[in-house]
Amino acid sequence: MKTDTTGGRPVNAHAGDALKAAALRLVRLNGYDSVSITAITKEAGVARQTLYNRWNTKADLVLDAVFEETQDYAAPPREDDPRSARDLIEEFLIGVFSHLTANGDILRALIAAAQLDASFQTTFYSKFVHPRERMITELLDRAKKQGELATDRDPDLVSSLIHGAFWYRLLNRGTLDAAFAKAITADIFN
Repeated sequence: MKTDTTGGRPVNAHAGDALKAAALRLVRLNGYDSVSITAITKEAGVARQTLYNRWNTKADLVLDAVFEETQDYAAPPREDDPRSARDLIEEFLIGVFSHLTANGDILRALIAAAQLDASFQTTFYSKFVHPRERMITELLDRAKKQGELATDRDPDLVSSLIHGAFWYRLLNRGTLDAAFAKAITADIFN
C-alpha cells in the first residue's frame, strides 16, 4: 500500500476503508473481471486518484481487502496458546476453507492476476501466501519439538503438501470444507 509523501492534502483514512469495502462488494456481486476501477471509486464515493494514492492496481486493492478480512481467522496463534499444534492447524484450515468457499472466485482471480503481473505476483506471495506458509511451517516445527509430529517428518515439505492440497482444490473448484481440513490434519499427525 502506498502512503502520501508529497506533503499535499492529508490522506482520508475513511477513503481506504470505503474503497476496500466497495471493491469486495462489487467483486463478489459482479466478478473480478467485470469490475472497473471507475466502478469501485464511484461506489466508494472517492476520486480515482484517491485509489491510486494507496494502491497501484485493482489487484493490490482487492488483495488488501481480502487480507484484512482474513485476519479474523488466519492470524498466527499466540506463543502461549496451550492448544496442540494439531488443533491449531486444524482450526486454521477450517477457517481458511470456510473463507475460500465464500471467496474462492476472488482468490482465483487474484491468482490469475499474479500470473499476468510479476510485480503483483511478488506482492501476492509476500503479503498473502508466504505468511500463511510460514505460520503452518512454524506450527509443524512446534509439533515436532513437542512430539506431536514424527521426528522423520520435514515441516517444510509437510507445509508444502498442505498448501498444495488446498490450492489444488481451490483452483479446480473442489470441495473445501471442515471434513477436508480434518482429513488433512489427521493424515499429517497419524
